[in-house]
Amino acid sequence: MKRLVLKVGSAVLTQHNRIARGRMQNLVDFIAELKKEYEVILVSSGAVAAGYTKLKLDKKMIANKQALASIGQPLLMRLYKKKFEKYNILPAQILVTAANFETKEQSQRVLNTIEPLLAHDVLPIVNENDATATDELELGDNDQLSAYAAVAFHADMLVILSDIDAYYDKDPNRNNDAKVTSYVSAIAPEELNRDVTPNNSFATGGIVTKLKAAAYMLEHNKAMFLASGFDLKDAKNFFLLHQHSGGTVFSKEPL
Repeated sequence: MKRLVLKVGSAVLTQHNRIARGRMQNLVDFIAELKKEYEVILVSSGAVAAGYTKLKLDKKMIANKQALASIGQPLLMRLYKKKFEKYNILPAQILVTAANFETKEQSQRVLNTIEPLLAHDVLPIVNENDATATDELELGDNDQLSAYAAVAFHADMLVILSDIDAYYDKDPNRNNDAKVTSYVSAIAPEELNRDVTPNNSFATGGIVTKLKAAAYMLEHNKAMFLASGFDLKDAKNFFLLHQHSGGTVFSKEPL
C-alpha cells in the first residue's frame, strides 16, 4: 500500500477569520476514500484560525499567534475527531516542529510513533507546534515542514492541497494566458528565490514555499502533487481514478 503525506493549508481551512467547516468536511470525506487504497498522514494547518474564533488577538505579532495556536489546537482536533467519527476513523495528534527533522535520530523518534498508528489504521494528524515554534509561523505555512515529514515518514508522495491549484508557466493572477504546467522534473533556482506572496490572512506561504517543498522532495527522489484544496476534483481524479486532469506533479521520473 502506498503512503501519502497530505498537507492542507490555512488558506483552505479558513474563511472569514474562522474554520471553513464545509471545506474541512470535504477534506475528511476525501481522506476516508483515500484510506481504502493508501496509508494517509495528514499535515494540517488551522490552529491559529481556530484560536482566533475564541480570542481576537492581533495576528501580526508572533507571540499572539502562538497564543492563538495554543487555544486553537484542541479545537481543531475536536473538529477533526467529530467529522471522522462517521467513518469510524480514529485520528491521533502529533505535534512537531522543523527541529524534529534535523537529524535521522530525531526523525526516527517521530516515525516510531507514526508506524504503529498506521498499522492499526489510525489517522496521524501532524500539526505544527506553533505554540512554541516561531519559524513555521513566519515562513512557509508548513509546506516545507510537510516535505520534511514526507521524506522522514517514507511517504511515496507529498500532496499539497492549497489555494494554488497548480504550477503555472507565469503568474495566473496577472496573466490571462497563463497555462498549467502538468509535470515538473526540475525547478530553476531563481524560482525558489522569489518573494513569498500569501493570499490569506492566516497563511504565510505562496507558490514559492510550495516550490521549495517540491525541490526538497525532488532532491530526495520523491514526488509531490499540488492541487486545489477548494475543489478536490483534480486530487480525486488523480488518486482515486488515477487520471491526471489537473494540478501539477513534481517528479524526476514520469509516474
